[in-house]
Amino acid sequence: MELVAGIDAGTQSLKVVVYDPDARSLVASASAPLELTSAADGSREQRPDDWVAALQGCFAAIDPALRSLIAALAVSGQQHGFVPIDAAGKVLAPAKLWCDTSTAAECVQIMDAVGGAARTIELAGNPVLAGYTASKLPWTKMHRPDAYARLATILLPHDYLNFVLTGQRFCEYGDASGTGWLDVRTRTWSDELLHATDPQRDLAGCLPRIAAPDEVFDIAPEAAVALGLPPTVKVAVGGGDNMMAAIGTGCVVPGRLAMSLGTSGTLFAFSDTPVVDPNGAWAAFCSSTGGWLPLICTMNCTVVTGQVADAFGFSSRDGDGYLHATPPGADGLVMLPFLNGERTPDLPQGKGVLAGLDTTNMTPAHIYRAAMEGATYALKFGYDAFVGAGMQFDRIVLTGGGSNSGQWRQLVADVFGLPVDVPTQPEGAAFGAALQALWAVAHARGDAASIAAITDRHVALDPLRSARPDPSRSEAYAAAYTRFLRHLDAITPLYRG
Repeated sequence: MELVAGIDAGTQSLKVVVYDPDARSLVASASAPLELTSAADGSREQRPDDWVAALQGCFAAIDPALRSLIAALAVSGQQHGFVPIDAAGKVLAPAKLWCDTSTAAECVQIMDAVGGAARTIELAGNPVLAGYTASKLPWTKMHRPDAYARLATILLPHDYLNFVLTGQRFCEYGDASGTGWLDVRTRTWSDELLHATDPQRDLAGCLPRIAAPDEVFDIAPEAAVALGLPPTVKVAVGGGDNMMAAIGTGCVVPGRLAMSLGTSGTLFAFSDTPVVDPNGAWAAFCSSTGGWLPLICTMNCTVVTGQVADAFGFSSRDGDGYLHATPPGADGLVMLPFLNGERTPDLPQGKGVLAGLDTTNMTPAHIYRAAMEGATYALKFGYDAFVGAGMQFDRIVLTGGGSNSGQWRQLVADVFGLPVDVPTQPEGAAFGAALQALWAVAHARGDAASIAAITDRHVALDPLRSARPDPSRSEAYAAAYTRFLRHLDAITPLYRG
């Protein structure tokens, strides 16, 4: 028996799952919390050493007998983070994360240097948005000159964990799409955008090579010892958390739509050709399986419902009762849940807004519902751009922590007017990383099975957690969504410029 493992380094925690492909069952899992450092300027940072400690702690919590059977693993990581390391591989500063909005001005500077947002999209397929890796380099040059001076390699969080695991510096197309430097159409770095980011330095020399989607690496001996793994373990390239969640939900062929309800909210669909919007309405990313992954990202999802629950002294695990006690539309209460600024809609300096309070809806249950509805409406705002471009879908596959809420599953079905299905494996990104490892190691052994064949075999849906739209509630949510859009239009000028 051989097992595969998936590692998901997220914003709030690092998770490890161990999967038995023959039995098609998860045989072990472990999780460790991660601390996030925030500042008033929008900075959101973590210490890469904490990721490594969490990784070691998770593997230590797994039965050594199971660890001895692991043949391959892959890493899923939060996208867009900036991990600067020197020539010896030492981390030079805390990692600035995807939800860091302190570099919004640097985004504008980079795009202006090449002729504006439209020209940036022509060069790379994407504008440089707040949180993207590119903007963090000039910020570091200004605010951490010592780190900038010693910088040898720019790694993403997923790349850094691969570096710890293999001793090699490499990245992959899906995660690299979120740097702001990759031309997603040609899958090559844009020299013009690199020069615009730092005219005084050859940034191409700081970027790791891009590995093929099915490439595998040997685990470093010291990493195998530290994690209690066999020295023969193979490390697949893995990818960004959204790209791995696409695998974990079976979103690896055209026409499939997946939604992840995590700290951030994402909506993504596989394509076998680049899907670029000239206005940058969505992220035109590559997939980690050889295709493309047009993607909508919101920066505020379960983080908002979690903070509301904390503020009123209950657990979000008990949130379904609060949803059940309140009607669709929260009796007119609207939340624009932009606690971390926002990417969709594009309001990096945005703040949370609670509107429509009155004597009937100023209750914890109504505010909790407004938070969940607001997070869902922000995703619907992005989905409307997909539909406006002619994309068509017949269902949503849901993953992430929010998918554990029966009320949220029904809310998504009612708001989007589509059936919602949930895979039996709830940790879509970690499970997707395990399947990517399974696919890559099979290729290395001469098995030409496609990633679609792998997901067809291993991604199963849980019929007990499916949801179907209710026409009466859908009508109520349509009115509430229109109200959300009116408030969004009203506040947008306050947070733009």
